Amino acid sequence: MTDTLLWGVRVLVVDDDMMLLMMIEGMLEDMGCESVVAVATVKQALAVLDTGTFDVAMLDLNLNGDRSYPIADALAALNVPFLFSTGYGSGVVGEGYRDRPVLMKPYSFDQLVATLGRLLPSDRLLPEVT
Repeated sequence: MTDTLLWGVRVLVVDDDMMLLMMIEGMLEDMGCESVVAVATVKQALAVLDTGTFDVAMLDLNLNGDRSYPIADALAALNVPFLFSTGYGSGVVGEGYRDRPVLMKPYSFDQLVATLGRLLPSDRLLPEVT
């Protein structure tokens, strides 16, 4: 069972697809996240990073024509681990970001759990209950 795997984790989710954003938010809440902040633009994400603290982030690579690289740079400067999500293939990630995990759309609940779990230190994860 993965419903409390990310208990207490604070997550930033950036995606321009509102339906997907709501679905991701629900998935993360089901995993026990302490907070999920969901935004749709580079500007909104950078503003949130100025006021909030996050343990991990997931960034849609293409935000209505804008790349999410400025957000990635800000997260890296804050030492916040992050992943990219995209439906375009992992080969579209810019050269300076190819070391970051890429979650291919569409993805399952289990893929989301596994990818986020790999980004967090093991002491932040609860063991799975079977």
